[in-house]
This record gives sequence, C-alpha cells and structure tokens, in this order.
Amino acid sequence: MDTKWYVIRTVTGKEKKAVEQLESEFKKPEYEGRINQVLIPMEKVYMTRKGKKYITKRNYYPGYVLIEADPNIIGEIKNLNKKVNNVIEFLGGDTPISLRPDEVDRILGKMDELSMSDETLLDKYLVGEQVKIIDGPFSGFIGNVDDVNEDRKKVKLAVNIFGRKTPLELNYTQITKNE
Repeated sequence: MDTKWYVIRTVTGKEKKAVEQLESEFKKPEYEGRINQVLIPMEKVYMTRKGKKYITKRNYYPGYVLIEADPNIIGEIKNLNKKVNNVIEFLGGDTPISLRPDEVDRILGKMDELSMSDETLLDKYLVGEQVKIIDGPFSGFIGNVDDVNEDRKKVKLAVNIFGRKTPLELNYTQITKNE
C-alpha cells in the first residue's frame, strides 16, 4: 500500500485528546489497514524552577498532528472535524495536501534526532544575566553570565568569592535564573 503523510489542524493544547479520538475512530473496520500512524511531533525540554530540574515533553508543532494514510481514503476522512472533537481540518481544507517526501524526512528526522538527543533547555540564559548556582561546591552563590555555550550546555560565570571575581564554567543543570 502506498501511503502519504497529511497534516491535521487541531485545537492547540488538545493534540493528545485529538490523537486518542482519531485512533479510536480509525479502529473501525472501514479504516483497517488504511491508516498507518497518527502522531504528534514532540521534543524533550527541561527547565529549572526554584532550584529543581524538571524534564517534560513539548509539542514541536503546536496545533498540528501528522497522519500517515492511504491517499484513496482521504476523501472519506477529510470531514473528521464533524465526527471528532478538537480536530479543525486537514491542511489544505477540502482538498487535503500531502507532505512532500523531503518534508516528511525533515520532520521525522527531527523527531528521531530530538528523541535521541539530550533535552533542550526551555529557559535560555543571556550574557549579563544574574543566575544562582544550585549544585556543586559553589551552591548558593550568585554570578553573572559571561558566556553561553548552547552546544555543550554550559555557561561561564563570574562569581564574587572572597572579594574577587572568580570565573566558573557550569552545566545548565547547576544553575537557575535568580528570581
């Protein structure tokens, strides 16, 4: 079976509910073997709040769900918004447009890359910003960000220790924004 990828617009924030309802709809006999996948592109992110690191997943394309389906069935399912809550429409409206193979490769490749890579920092640090050290021997000290290396997930700080500015290099997980 030759399948293509389509994009369904959903209510932002209700993508998971839309996927659950779509999957239960697609379990009906008329759709058997004609819908391969319904997925939400997600990425892992972490943030620090009050000195604690929280890891969560975030929708990479809010308000959109991807569906891999037989192109012959799209005419039958293009009006899903009348049957399924939180679904607005297919991208393209009355004539759903399939994604080009290079777009699919980019999106799915990005998803694979995100699932295999480390988490992404949700709170970005800026040069000159004041941060508090929450882990390590200098825990409790406050310093100013001198340099940010997003690839290595490290920051260089200038911390005042015994009246002298001391440079430190710390991981993102060892600091939090000074609130």
